[in-house]
This record gives sequence, C-alpha cells and structure tokens, in this order.
Amino acid sequence: MKRLQLKFKTADGHSKNLVLSYVKADLDPETVKTAMDKISASKLFEKGAIQLYREITGAKYVERVENKVF
Repeated sequence: MKRLQLKFKTADGHSKNLVLSYVKADLDPETVKTAMDKISASKLFEKGAIQLYREITGAKYVERVENKVF
C-alpha cells in the first residue's frame, strides 16, 4: 500500500510529517501542494502554542515492501 507523506516545518523549525493512508496513487504535484497549503493556512494543528504544519517542505509517496522469510 502506498502512503502519502507530507513534510512540513513547525513554527519552531522542527520537521513534522503528516502521513496519509488510502490516498490516490496518481495525485499530481499541484493537487498535493494545494492541499498542503490549505492544511498550513487552517492553523488547526497546534501543540501548546506552536503551529505544527507551518511551512511546506515537500511530499512523497512511500511504499513498504515486505518479503516473508518463512
């Protein structure tokens, strides 16, 4: 299964990832960036007084492959 990993910086400069499962596997960069802009602009996600998803730094699909040994 592919997951979409959205990468942000917090208001205090730390890296923060938002990982989404069950997403379309063929989203174009413009669609993903628009969604990330909306997440950042909403300012809904805070821990204490620190905004968690303040600055967009990137996005990527991550796929985990398991190979059973026995």
